[in-house]
Amino acid sequence: MTRTTPPRPLDVEALFPGLAGFRGTTTRLHPRPGRPDRSASSVGGPMLWPADEPWPVCEEAHGRGHGRRPADIHRYREVLASAWGRPDASGPTEAERDLLDRLDREHRIPGSRATDPVPMIGLAQLHRRDVPDLPAGPGDSDLLQVFWCPFDAHGPSGYDLGLHLRWRRSWEVTEVLTDPPRPLVVGFDGFVPEPCVLHPEQVTTYPFAGLLPEALRTRIDAWEEALGEQALEEETGRAVGDGTPEPPGYQYDLSIPPGRRAGGFASWHVTDPYPMDCPACATPMHLLLTVDSTEWDGGSDSWTPLEDRNPPAHQYARPTEVTVGRWGELNVFACPEDPGHPHRWSIQ
Repeated sequence: MTRTTPPRPLDVEALFPGLAGFRGTTTRLHPRPGRPDRSASSVGGPMLWPADEPWPVCEEAHGRGHGRRPADIHRYREVLASAWGRPDASGPTEAERDLLDRLDREHRIPGSRATDPVPMIGLAQLHRRDVPDLPAGPGDSDLLQVFWCPFDAHGPSGYDLGLHLRWRRSWEVTEVLTDPPRPLVVGFDGFVPEPCVLHPEQVTTYPFAGLLPEALRTRIDAWEEALGEQALEEETGRAVGDGTPEPPGYQYDLSIPPGRRAGGFASWHVTDPYPMDCPACATPMHLLLTVDSTEWDGGSDSWTPLEDRNPPAHQYARPTEVTVGRWGELNVFACPEDPGHPHRWSIQ
């Protein structure tokens, strides 16, 4: 099934003609639970990986011998979804609660050392044929594969992600690795994605407001303030929670869509924008991929696809079950001059 983003609540370029010069596109990936095969673009699906090529591993020193088993995490989600998906929405039975308690237990790996190789988890693979806004890879590479370490214990802070990107030529993979290594335990269940097929859709997008010229940004701020004041006046005498929609805002309704997407503009709604220059050549980097914890939320319901508007839409809000940081989003940047240069990332 395709996914269709609803028209924006209003024509933002008609309000602010100066935005036309900043218009861009991004491809919403719209992951939904499924069974993708190795040749497909997917989230959490099997990778098109050569049988004779070593699987990515993390060898950075950090704890890796204590956590939940990935198979238990998948089973836990399955049991819980089935329990709440019954017609009466009665939730887990007593037997199911006992099973959930067992599946939620953490385990220790005896003899585990801080530098033992940890197999990375395949987070996503994207074919350029499927994703219009996926930039070109090195040479004529057409497939981007994204991995991460299942422990957030990297870098100087000890709380950073261990991220690994691999570009390849899909047609060169003839003998495929059918049983890749898997971590015995993970530090957090949000690192374990559920297999999802993609329904790519290219939509219009605009830059984060803080990166627009000051005069244009000031006009947008004044417009939003006026809308807020008007809405406050209209609330007088109206029942709380009567279903009246909030007025549209630039950040959450008119510029950058939520959810997983490729290309376009990064959001900087948690931190102030800061330069993302290539560490190899100092070229300003472009957004490659966004990994969001949700496909939409209360602040961005206007982006919910038309096909998901009928209940139970909530079941699609977190199809991948991935959680970035504190329910944030991971923005991965690449060098436009040489996509083979090291990537950078930020969490918002």
